[in-house]
Amino acid sequence: MLSFKRAIVLAVFFLTAFILLRQSHTSNDPEPFRKPPPKSEDPKADVGASHNPSTTTYTSGVDTAAKEHVPAQKVIQDMSKMSLYDKLAYQYPYDVETKFPAYIWQTWKWTPASGEFTFRDQEASWTMQHPGFVHEVITDQVAVHLLKLLYAPIPEVLEAYHALPEPVLKADFFRYLILLARGGIYSDIDTYAIRSALEWIPDSVPKESIGLVIGIEADPDRPDWKDWYSRRIQFCQWTIQSKPGHPILRDIVSRITQETLKRKREGLFVSKDKSVVEFTGPAVWTDTIFDYFNDQRYFDMRHSQGNISYLNFTGIVSPKKVGDVVVLPITSFSPGVQQMGAKDYDDPMAFVKHDFEGTWKPESERHIGETQ
Repeated sequence: MLSFKRAIVLAVFFLTAFILLRQSHTSNDPEPFRKPPPKSEDPKADVGASHNPSTTTYTSGVDTAAKEHVPAQKVIQDMSKMSLYDKLAYQYPYDVETKFPAYIWQTWKWTPASGEFTFRDQEASWTMQHPGFVHEVITDQVAVHLLKLLYAPIPEVLEAYHALPEPVLKADFFRYLILLARGGIYSDIDTYAIRSALEWIPDSVPKESIGLVIGIEADPDRPDWKDWYSRRIQFCQWTIQSKPGHPILRDIVSRITQETLKRKREGLFVSKDKSVVEFTGPAVWTDTIFDYFNDQRYFDMRHSQGNISYLNFTGIVSPKKVGDVVVLPITSFSPGVQQMGAKDYDDPMAFVKHDFEGTWKPESERHIGETQ
């Protein structure tokens, strides 16, 4: 039998445990989800940014917004009444102060375990330079199931992905989708990691102020540049590092989804005037980045000296920080191309080597733009 004294001790113990348990399950109501600022109805209002073209750092409203408290929870909302842009922002919110996820994403027809996989050296370089990272080579079949898992709440994105008629279009779209949802590094399967991504951002730049790292693909300072490239400065999308939910990724996913569904209704996806490069490739990627740099929702334009354009990046030999984006010079992701100012593979700014296999292109088009 329990003595009176033991009964009192047990009663106090259970009462204390009950109170502590009750408190642990009681909290204030979560803060409501903050929608991204609405896009301006006046397209002319969405230009300009506070910057000085001679400097390497640009003033951005992103840095201030990033310091706001981000709630751990969000109120469940009816997504059917949201725009596509708002759905993506709600599903994958952006927090610049988080760490870059330790993921490496690549895509190919076969996995490294297959005997038909011919990029073993390239794939292994990423694992060797990034110990501790989760490194995945995603096949087409796996990509379908992965995207279904990630984007089930946004069916129009899945509809657009399935509607794309060519593998290259799906491959382009996938890189934006996986980085928007999970973040990390995407790099084409025919690339070598020369240096770890831990070295890509200069030590002088706080990692918690950066959400996207991109490189220059092309800087063709020649009169006939339009014969070779789509844009005077072209940002590469064969290698990208990002944190989940970045507004640039949100915007390009919105653009491609809407354009794909439009072309599906029209029954014409790719033609001479609607090329892959313009549809899902580096042209639309470059346009989306420049639109972000000149977006008054993210940048303080009260003292703007004009739009950020290719003039701010042509000829750069060191990284430039624009708000929460680091832009690397052409040497970083295109070393050894022997043109446009790119230096060799042993240069300190050389981070990724691209073999330019272009396996989706006809043989006659695989080396366009190379020095003869």
